[in-house]
Amino acid sequence: MVKYVLKKLLFMLLSLFILASATFFLMKAIPGDPFTSEKKVSPEIRALLEEKYGLDKPMYEQYLKYMGGILKGDFGVSMKYLNQEVTDMITQTFTASLKLGIFAIVISVVVGVLLGLIAAVYHRKLIDDVTMILAVIGIAVPSFLLASLLQYVFAFKLGWFNVMGFDGPLDYVLPVAALSASPIAFIARLTRSSMLEVLHADYIKTAKAKGLKWPAIMFKHVIRNGILPVVTYVGPMTANIITGSVVIEQIFNIGGIGKVFVESITNRDYTMIMGITIFYGILLMLARFLTDIAYVLIDPRIKLESRKGA
Repeated sequence: MVKYVLKKLLFMLLSLFILASATFFLMKAIPGDPFTSEKKVSPEIRALLEEKYGLDKPMYEQYLKYMGGILKGDFGVSMKYLNQEVTDMITQTFTASLKLGIFAIVISVVVGVLLGLIAAVYHRKLIDDVTMILAVIGIAVPSFLLASLLQYVFAFKLGWFNVMGFDGPLDYVLPVAALSASPIAFIARLTRSSMLEVLHADYIKTAKAKGLKWPAIMFKHVIRNGILPVVTYVGPMTANIITGSVVIEQIFNIGGIGKVFVESITNRDYTMIMGITIFYGILLMLARFLTDIAYVLIDPRIKLESRKGA
């Protein structure tokens, strides 16, 4: 296990290095600069601004300085927010995004697995058909469209929730619903398919023949073996929720890191864009790492060496 963990950590460091380098050079390749949108900036002021942020230095010096800052956990100073450290901005705004993401992930897994399990147990019955129809709709409808519909129906028309904001417990309901709808639908279909395969396995028939009670069969055999594909999907699902929250935060006016990210792209805030991109990269890699560990813990029969390509 120690060897496996160290190997995965080294891979994560290499991936972060590639991500940071690619982001840096892509930012430099985009036409314009952070001061392009400013009105009537004189050459003298522009020169002072470029000197302040180190944009007057050769490319390789900017790159080395930036990579050195990353090693120290310093993403630099925002080029649009006055005297604001990028690290501080991420820390201040990530709390709202973290709450939204955690709720969406938990709801997605719990509801998706429950619906998939019900559909598998009642295979080819009405509840199975209804669940799969809802799953198809959930996958087909984009999260931003669903968010707008939820706002219109439940906030604007019925007045049950606030249209925007993130102040109280009820304000979580609509954004979490919009963000988790697609993952719930995908997990439900994935769980149903996996559970059906497990339910028809020979060892389930053997357990029934030995007189093992149905609840014990479900929890000890069916769910434990059928949940493995869902665990594999948790990593990509986390990536989808994290990236999808950028749009949802804009729609519901949530002061999270997604909103800052969108604004930084609009403002061409180089340091903010690169800092948040790397931060997102760290989160996604950690999610994938924890998913691999959970996969092995759930099913000890899986050998760590067999997941070299994972």
